[in-house]
Amino acid sequence: MLVLFETSVGYAIFKVLNEKKLQEVDSLWKEFETPEKANKIVKLKHFEKFQDTAEALAAFTALMEGKINKQLKKVLKKIVKEAHEPLAVADAKLGGVIKEKLNLSCIHSPVVNELMRGIRSQMDGLIPGVEPREMAAMCLGLAHSLSRYRLKFSADKVDTMIVQAISLLDDLDKELNNYIMRCREWYGWHFPELGKIISDNLTYCKCLQKVGDRKNYASASLSEFLSEEVEAEVKAAAEISMGTEVSEEDICNILHLCTQVIEISEYRTQLYEYLQNRMMAIAPNVTVMVGELVGARLIAHAGSLLNLAKHAASTVQILGAEKALFRALKSRRDTPKYGLIYHASLVGQSSPKHKGKISRMLAAKTVLAIRYDAFGEDSSSAMGVENRAKLEARLRILEDRGIRKISGTGKALAKAEKYEHKSEVKTYDPSGDSTLPTCSKKRKIEEVDKEDEITEKKAKKAKIKIKAEVEEEMEEEEAEEEQVVEEEPTVKKKKKKDKKKHIKEEPLSEEEPCTSTAVPVCDFGVVLPFEFISGNFKTNLKHRCL
Repeated sequence: MLVLFETSVGYAIFKVLNEKKLQEVDSLWKEFETPEKANKIVKLKHFEKFQDTAEALAAFTALMEGKINKQLKKVLKKIVKEAHEPLAVADAKLGGVIKEKLNLSCIHSPVVNELMRGIRSQMDGLIPGVEPREMAAMCLGLAHSLSRYRLKFSADKVDTMIVQAISLLDDLDKELNNYIMRCREWYGWHFPELGKIISDNLTYCKCLQKVGDRKNYASASLSEFLSEEVEAEVKAAAEISMGTEVSEEDICNILHLCTQVIEISEYRTQLYEYLQNRMMAIAPNVTVMVGELVGARLIAHAGSLLNLAKHAASTVQILGAEKALFRALKSRRDTPKYGLIYHASLVGQSSPKHKGKISRMLAAKTVLAIRYDAFGEDSSSAMGVENRAKLEARLRILEDRGIRKISGTGKALAKAEKYEHKSEVKTYDPSGDSTLPTCSKKRKIEEVDKEDEITEKKAKKAKIKIKAEVEEEMEEEEAEEEQVVEEEPTVKKKKKKDKKKHIKEEPLSEEEPCTSTAVPVCDFGVVLPFEFISGNFKTNLKHRCL
């Protein structure tokens, strides 16, 4: 078996002398402890040296891209094909290319990795004719050259411009706000009314830079900055201003600050145009989906466009809201629905209840646009325009869903009837003046009469039942009394007197029905309903019991 070993000095091809020892992977490092032991395992068969650093750089860049250099192809055809042995390579991708183009069997396995590690440890003893100092110098030169090449042709270096531009734009906004606030507050001591009249910051600084002291407003012309009405108002306010007097030195410092504000504002405008052009060149689909500023902030937050393309849609959705996310997870509350993507125009124009749904759909489409821009060869923005149109249509459907019909299929929009004014002449209704009871009251009285008739019928039936029960009980008692009279005649009279005293009660009048809550019980233990107990019936019942 042959081994292809790449060094900074050149290509080396080794011949494996004892392949049986390669089977023990864990103990293979012991065979490379010394150069003598290493020479018993592998032997140098051919060494192709690089002439200079440029040639070494070309060879290694080809290897990194998985390609075969002309020099390497020449060596492989000359040495390996003649040997008719398999070739061990450190890179599986390079082995596939060699097998495809040169039709050579290549081997890549953990045993090969251990073998390469052993050869590298004893490289000075295995490759004769190369001094260690020359090897170190070639390594250093190749490292520097390779770093410059990677930096020059890096795909991420363009993203770095976007990251720096958006970071500088945010810093300029903060500094500009601080400068303008300081300028207004400083000049407000001299002319406080001007800040209320002119609201635009840039116009305020330009007017201040042109005029300076408030005494000069009467003779100055501000038509290039202000309208005629505002200019007249400024001049009138300057004449009756309540501000304090300041010296010329103070005015000079204020004017210098205004100059700084104007220059920073102009540079910010220039930087924003540069960022727009750079975003349209690098990520046109992302720019169409979320805009230049939001797209640039997403790239800056991820570090590069390639890193952003590796994120999932859910990650892009909450990118920028990491603190809120972990705070919600810690306190077991609802997680945030959006981060930097909240500032996109599609999310901003949606209603509050649909912002979460729109941000989720926008994040999903934005991830597709990011990956298309990062890995696609086409630089057009057609896919971004198509996806944005779909999102806008979806947003219109969500917004229109609230005014659809609740009943029915729910697909048809609720149609408002056209208003038609109908003039109706209303006449006076004299029926409302009558104080006689209406038909509804008569109906109520009739219903009450029907209920009374039903209760009377029930009362009669109950009376008949009670009479029958009382008669049966009286007959039984009379039969018992006849037996007791023969034995104890005196006790009988006392019992009758006690019964008479117990049954005597005040008779109830026919007009006042019984309202007692106690359950009426006769002497024989029969429970009587309340509605059936009237005055006459109760007295008759007493006489019958006696």
